[in-house]
Amino acid sequence: MELTLAQRKAITKAQLVKWPKATRAEKGAILDAVCEVTGWHRDHARKAIRTALAGPQSTSPRRPRELVRRYDDAAIELLTRCWAVLDGPTGKRLRPALPKLLVNLSAYGHLTGIEPGVVDQVLAMSAATIDRRLAPARAGLVARKLISHTRPGSMLKSSIPMKTWREWNDTQPGFVQIDLVGHEGGDNNGAFYYTLDATDIATGWTEAVTVRSKGERIVSAGLEELWLRFPFHIAGIHSDNGSEFINYHLARWCTARQITFTRGRSSHKNDQAHVEQKNWSVVRRHVGYFRYDSRRELDLLNQLWPLSSLQVNLFLPQQKLLTKTRTGAIVAKTYDTAATPLARLLNDHADLINPHDRQRLTDLHHDTDILAVRHQIADIQGNLTELARRRGLVQQRARINATYLSRRKLNHPTKRAKPAESTNQSSRAS
Repeated sequence: MELTLAQRKAITKAQLVKWPKATRAEKGAILDAVCEVTGWHRDHARKAIRTALAGPQSTSPRRPRELVRRYDDAAIELLTRCWAVLDGPTGKRLRPALPKLLVNLSAYGHLTGIEPGVVDQVLAMSAATIDRRLAPARAGLVARKLISHTRPGSMLKSSIPMKTWREWNDTQPGFVQIDLVGHEGGDNNGAFYYTLDATDIATGWTEAVTVRSKGERIVSAGLEELWLRFPFHIAGIHSDNGSEFINYHLARWCTARQITFTRGRSSHKNDQAHVEQKNWSVVRRHVGYFRYDSRRELDLLNQLWPLSSLQVNLFLPQQKLLTKTRTGAIVAKTYDTAATPLARLLNDHADLINPHDRQRLTDLHHDTDILAVRHQIADIQGNLTELARRRGLVQQRARINATYLSRRKLNHPTKRAKPAESTNQSSRAS
């Protein structure tokens, strides 16, 4: 039978008769006896003995500790502004970006009226403190489940080499993953636009462009535009098994430019994990889940992506996974210090970029007013939201050819009536 709390306290009090004059070894024996009888941990037993020796006055509640505020409201407000300028990153990504970001804001006069001590407070915050202080600002951010528009392409699959997630370690800049994000708004019937995004594996450099459809010639034209936007040579592209990528047109496009073309395994998104992550962090976070199918929306989307490229590639740090260790059901991951794609390119792969391009990128980073860029992005996002509001709520409907896409016609063929079961029996003249 388990002892009650009163019985445990009584046993503890009975053992304290010899405690004041006991030696160190005798006190250890008394502590062992209390733990064996009561089942307490040794630390809790020590605390119970100290409380019993102190008497009734020790049971009074301790006075609450006074809160010490190291960061005032002005510092929290400035931190929130920096967080909003970079589109809401986590503390571990925001902390390395703060020094250069505050220098940029100060150079273009966006910190007028803010005392230097406030800036010093923001720079002194740790990543964990940043996450705690920004918790109210992050409240209400929700995610939606994506709709997949990938349809398997059977052409050329045997001739295009396969590359899995294990083969992306120590990759040099120039090998990019590509994917399409559909803007159907919940109803994938009819014509709507797609955003083609490409992510470099080594640096995290991301570019995007919106195309009219997922036709192979249109996708190749969009890829041609992205190819010119990257500040380094594209040596290889990697895609999923969608028919918009696995076709002769894109294969010829890669062959003509001496670009290696690889693909992932079917139903294995982790083979394209880098670009799948950017589908959410870049595309969905900027334009949401609305339906875009008008010419005006296409123009706005393609005005947005160059501005997003400046924000994501020049100012927003990213983390890379270093190790992943599984112990039973627990997976422990370690990441490197967050750095922008521009910093990774200039610091880690300086030998792959010529001095002219290096100076051009440095000047671009210096001459970019990140807050003005953020305001332009917000204006475009407001126009897209207004167009979506005017369209109204999009009703979610099943795909028109859902029966054929699900292969139910092939798995369960329609049964025809036998001649004897016909409802219109032919009559014979007597």
